[in-house]
Amino acid sequence: MDITELILDDHREQRRLFAILEQIDRAETDVLSAIWDRLAAFLELHAKAEEEIFYPELLQVGIAARRADRVEDETLDAIHDHNEIRDAVAEVAQHQVGTDDWYAAVAAANLANSDHMAEEEREGLTDFRRLAGLSRRHRLAVAFAAYEARNYAGVEAVDEDPAGYIREVENKLPTEGEPSTEDQPPATENKPAPSNGSLSVGSLKRN
Repeated sequence: MDITELILDDHREQRRLFAILEQIDRAETDVLSAIWDRLAAFLELHAKAEEEIFYPELLQVGIAARRADRVEDETLDAIHDHNEIRDAVAEVAQHQVGTDDWYAAVAAANLANSDHMAEEEREGLTDFRRLAGLSRRHRLAVAFAAYEARNYAGVEAVDEDPAGYIREVENKLPTEGEPSTEDQPPATENKPAPSNGSLSVGSLKRN
């Protein structure tokens, strides 16, 4: 198992559900409502699983590989995107199912989610495959699958402060001198960690 593949599997399912909505007659509001409710819950569960499991690990391996700036930017963008998707999903709930306004709100949610997935697939997932070994990716895949299974009924949608999220993760990272039990890619395993493990969040571009 590989957490990056599980995330890609979720992305495929999200795209499939959005495509299904586009092919249902707008008069079938009960069907549209049922599928949208499933999709909306899935979008939030997926985002929360990434925030709980994937992005802290991306930040940690990025620091170890001296790529903190890159993974920090990727994580900030991702958390910001998650908030935009949450807001778009909330907007859908403001409109009657099957109306023009409802379809427009669903389309906006689809666009926000599609942009996020494309960026994540191009950057965060690619970098993680380069920086994290297979055993680590397997362990995280198990945790990711378990999190989604335990919360299959959905989780509460709450916006995250991107900079605050980074700081919270940073405070939980091992400090200098603490051994790491995780595998590291050959290209980075001999490189020393930053002197204090800091992500330099004081210089974050987005608040």
